[in-house]
Amino acid sequence: MKKRRILITSALPYANSNQHLGNVAGAYLPADIFARYQRLKGNEVLYICGSDEHGVPVTISALNEKTTPKTIIDKYHFENKEAFEKLGISFDNYSRTSSAIHHKTAQEFFLDLFQKGILKEKIDKQLYCAKDNMFLPDRYVEGTCPFCDNPDARGDQCEKCGNMLTPETIKNPKCKICGSVPEVRQTKHLFFPFGDYQKQLEEYIAGKKDWKDNVLQYCQGWFKAGLEDRAVTRDMEWGIKVPVEGYEDKVIYVWIEAVLGYVSATKEWAINTNQPDKWKEFWQDEETEYFAFIGKDNIVFHCIIMPAMFMARGGYVLPKNVPANEFFNFEGKKFSKSRNWGITLKEFLEILPPDPLRYTIAINMPESHDTDFYWADFQARNNNELADILGNFVNRTVTFAQNYFDGKVPDRTKISPIDEEAIKNIKDAPEKIAALFERFKMRDGVIEIMNVARMANKYFNDSEPWKTRKSDIEQCSTTINICLEIVRLLSLVADPILPFTAERMRNLLNIEKPEEGSWDSAGELRLSIGSPIKKPEILFSKIEDATIEPLVMKFSNPNSIAEKPAPKVEPIKEFITIDEFKNIDIRVVKVLECEKVPKSNKLLKLKVKLGKEERTIVAGIAQHYEPEQLIGKTITILANLEYAKLMGIESQGMILAAKSTDGKLSMLSPDKEIHDGGIVG
Repeated sequence: MKKRRILITSALPYANSNQHLGNVAGAYLPADIFARYQRLKGNEVLYICGSDEHGVPVTISALNEKTTPKTIIDKYHFENKEAFEKLGISFDNYSRTSSAIHHKTAQEFFLDLFQKGILKEKIDKQLYCAKDNMFLPDRYVEGTCPFCDNPDARGDQCEKCGNMLTPETIKNPKCKICGSVPEVRQTKHLFFPFGDYQKQLEEYIAGKKDWKDNVLQYCQGWFKAGLEDRAVTRDMEWGIKVPVEGYEDKVIYVWIEAVLGYVSATKEWAINTNQPDKWKEFWQDEETEYFAFIGKDNIVFHCIIMPAMFMARGGYVLPKNVPANEFFNFEGKKFSKSRNWGITLKEFLEILPPDPLRYTIAINMPESHDTDFYWADFQARNNNELADILGNFVNRTVTFAQNYFDGKVPDRTKISPIDEEAIKNIKDAPEKIAALFERFKMRDGVIEIMNVARMANKYFNDSEPWKTRKSDIEQCSTTINICLEIVRLLSLVADPILPFTAERMRNLLNIEKPEEGSWDSAGELRLSIGSPIKKPEILFSKIEDATIEPLVMKFSNPNSIAEKPAPKVEPIKEFITIDEFKNIDIRVVKVLECEKVPKSNKLLKLKVKLGKEERTIVAGIAQHYEPEQLIGKTITILANLEYAKLMGIESQGMILAAKSTDGKLSMLSPDKEIHDGGIVG
């Protein structure tokens, strides 16, 4: 099979502060998972990023810290770069827009558009602060949003409703520096005619049926309103100088030049790898598949502004997909440095290990709606899933092989039906997980990986090697052989999520770093009989309350927690007797199949296993769960509810779920392994 050439970019982070966990969930971890997976598939992958070092956010930070923009960008560029490295984000090049190669790339691109007559000169009205004696760039203006009346809107964009703004459209504008009311003065700027490219952009977006709904709807909203000319120069000193006569005192608008940082970073990578023209293959060859990972607040720049610029220049590839994530919040609120709410990546990794954080963010990835980081959830994910399920399986398997098979991979000679089922699960797992990663369903991919570990523990328990060791050594040998093969499988398919742990798992089996293309062979039984394995080690240490509680106090701002109103609780219904309760039959079931009910936006059809029985259940949870997310999941149902027909389908029970105050549903599942058919009560 021919190798795919895959270009991956993550939104360039501003070098004016340390990145927080919400940034990681939006653009960096999902891109890294995708890049690591594609490398294991054997494709040619280039993953590019870097610091966005121009524009108002940097100058405002310099103003606040009473220093220079250069000092700010040097500090935060290297701190963020180091934090990304500690988290295992596998950039092929992490560049910066203050580099000479970026300045040259941006100026050449800008000059080409100017010489083609695409850029238009206009006399523009702009806010001017007489007290500070300067025109006010976008983010130097704050006021009320004209669309949603948010009183804290910035001059470039309203964070509440997401609309792009200009300082002139802001109501009740104030200068961010001194707080005075600015006046309107005239200045000249060059404008890019985005409206001239609307039809071409609409045709481009119309062909992206597989894009996320949030991205498509956002673009349609812009098209419906109509694209307008937008200035591509700014009255500032900090930035890339405009290479046009008469504009020497202005800089290129940062949002125009920042997206070109992907191109300049690729050029830099090509030079550093002694193949200076290689960048053209990734940016100017139509066979390249370009994936731009961003948060939802960056959709307009990657789906409209950047494609329009590339269309105007000509000869550049456009994104094949822009899998924008929603927001990842912190303990129910947006991250806020000023309100001491949240934790930066740098701070987190100075205290706790990277893989449990990667896992917790990945399994809560805000792919279709906003999600949150909670300390309690992080602790539970580490202890109950990584330690008790994945770590426990690896430890018990390697320990058993050490104790009873001389620390070597035993033979596999006697295959029973339960072994055949386990081997089939090993074979099928890579393809199942790959199908999810290819569709940017990272969260579901993580769930499927953990399902492999759950299956492995069940196989170990059901096989009872502690008994067969005495009664049937050949069967015991086969069990441990297959369990070690599952460890090998997990060390490959979990590598995109848990790269540091996956390496330690391979080390236990004396396996080298996986080669390109090893994903497709991960489902094969490949361990050599008699090969040595190392002594077991604890992969995940339990995180105790004594570790978590100080972090909650330090980073979750207890004063804000105290002010947070208690959630509304529905009144308790009338009391029932114990005899009435005994008539309620709640059971644990395993979801075998799940699909959407045709012509319904709310209903899912599930096939569940209840002991030896299989049932069909129709549930109104389609707006809260994707079908793939539920397959293999253990849930609870009311088993003795009278059957009812929904959309012509007989529903043989009712799923139990909890409902939050904002209407979100969460199905009730046991926190430990319980066999299907188990009674709740």
